[in-house]
Amino acid sequence: MLKNTIRPIRSYVLRQGRLTKYQSAALDKFSKEFVIPFENKEINFDSIFNVSENKIILEIGFGMGDTTAKIAENFRDTNFIGIEVHSPGVGNLLNRINEKEIKNLRIIQHDAVEVLEYMVPNSSLDGVHIFFPDPWHKKKHNKRRLIQSNFIEKIGHKIKKNGYIHISTDWEDYALSIIDVFKLTNTFRLKTGEFFIKPDYRPNTKYENRGIRLGHQVWDILFVRQ
Repeated sequence: MLKNTIRPIRSYVLRQGRLTKYQSAALDKFSKEFVIPFENKEINFDSIFNVSENKIILEIGFGMGDTTAKIAENFRDTNFIGIEVHSPGVGNLLNRINEKEIKNLRIIQHDAVEVLEYMVPNSSLDGVHIFFPDPWHKKKHNKRRLIQSNFIEKIGHKIKKNGYIHISTDWEDYALSIIDVFKLTNTFRLKTGEFFIKPDYRPNTKYENRGIRLGHQVWDILFVRQ
């Protein structure tokens, strides 16, 4: 007899991408220094970064990592951790870290849900970035969207008071859904209602530029931990 099972929350859908020689070489050369292995224990941030008193920003699903590298390069007095499951993106970001000599950025190649659950201490993050998560725009697939109440509750435990979550999307339906999700929690409040003003620190992504060419409006939604 089959048992009823509940689909676990995941921050990704596994898609096999082509790993270039350049990316593969980066994984071999730089992972030991810049990739934090997944473990079932909390991270000691003081042992990872050269300047442990800096603010800590976590990015979930950095894709190819070009935006992640640019932000970390521009804000070297802040520590960044990027989470991504796909090896081409990890390899690409490792090359960017090496080329730009970025010392304030580390990578975890694992599911963000489990990283949050097992590795990130409560009240340890100053901010979380989630730029252009998969919109799953077909209505029958909406349940697969990352931004759901249980996921936001999980993140809420990890962010310090007055810390923030910054979510960007170019799908209006998803943006409105995200706002509705946050309305269900007393943990966060909207920082601003000006959703079409992009914060200066976030550069355009390749995905974003493609959406703009297609006429999509980009939403930048910021929430503050109460």
